[in-house]
This record gives sequence, C-alpha cells and structure tokens, in this order.
Amino acid sequence: MFQLGNTIISEEIIEKDFVCNITACKGQCCIDGNAGAPLEDKETEILVDIYSKVKPFLRKEGIDAIEDQGAFVKGDDGEWETPLVNNSECAYVVFSDNGTAKCGIEEAYNQGEIEWKKPVSCHLYPIRIREYTELTAVNYHKWNICDPACSLGEELKVPIYKFVKEALIRKFGEAWYQELEQVAIEHTKS
Repeated sequence: MFQLGNTIISEEIIEKDFVCNITACKGQCCIDGNAGAPLEDKETEILVDIYSKVKPFLRKEGIDAIEDQGAFVKGDDGEWETPLVNNSECAYVVFSDNGTAKCGIEEAYNQGEIEWKKPVSCHLYPIRIREYTELTAVNYHKWNICDPACSLGEELKVPIYKFVKEALIRKFGEAWYQELEQVAIEHTKS
C-alpha cells in the first residue's frame, strides 16, 4: 500500500494487468453478484434526474424493477446501489443480440441523450473505492469472472491503473493521476 494525498492505494493496481475482454465474459460483472453497482450520494440524484432519458434504452424487466424499487436502493451494507432484476442483474443492463450485457445508461450517453457516462464504480472496475472518515481506499477487486480480462491485460501489458485512467481522473483528478503514474514508474524500477 502507498498513500497519495488522502488516498491509500493497493500496489496491485500498478502491479497487475487488466483489459476488459467483453467477448469472453459477455459483461458478466453486470449480471452476477448479490448487489447492484455501488453509488455515490450525488449519483443517486443524477439517476433520478436522467431516468426519463435513459428509460427508452432499457428493457422492460429493468424498467419494471426501477419503477418498483426506485432509481437506486439502499443495499444490505447500508450503502446506495443500483436496483436489481430478480436479485441478479443490474436493472440498467441491456443485452446485445449475442447476449452480451451492456449498460443502458452508457448507451444513452453514447447516443448523446445524457452527459453522464455511468456510475463511477462501474467506470472504475476492477478498482473498488471505499470512503473512510479521513482516507479513501483504492483497491483491486479480484473476481474469477474477470480472469479473461487479466489474461488479456497480461498479453497486452496494460496495468490496471492505465486501463481505468479515464475513470481515475474522473474520480480523483488529473494531478492525482499524474502522481500515481510517477509512483508506478518508480515502483517498476525497484
């Protein structure tokens, strides 16, 4: 672990490689698990505000879940998250013709309907953020469904922090990311 400002960062994000391999996993991270995508407080308001513009991009099951449970829910851990369909896939998930899970929010963003890409937790994956009173933990979340992404990352030699560069800058800013790059350069030298 190392510290940048008020963040504590796992060395794994600079040591491990990762590149999403959606053709291998079919977006399984959006449909497996026992909780929705983690949401920041401000993101709950965004989801409510954009719902009418995102709704045309969603499937009926997702719309039903959102209209029944709300645009966001409180998870078992007391934190905000996206609602689920049948206690499984995220309510905002849509499926391509070949069965690959995609984000309906991101589809609306890509079509220019909204200016918000998706929850930052999704954008950051496989990094997970945990906010504490004084510090923010930045950790690698290892999940076996992402084994193809780890293999592809190793093949392409792309460390996690580079794969999620845009999301890390979105969360922590450009200056923070530049510091992280410097730490990574020094770390690989030793």
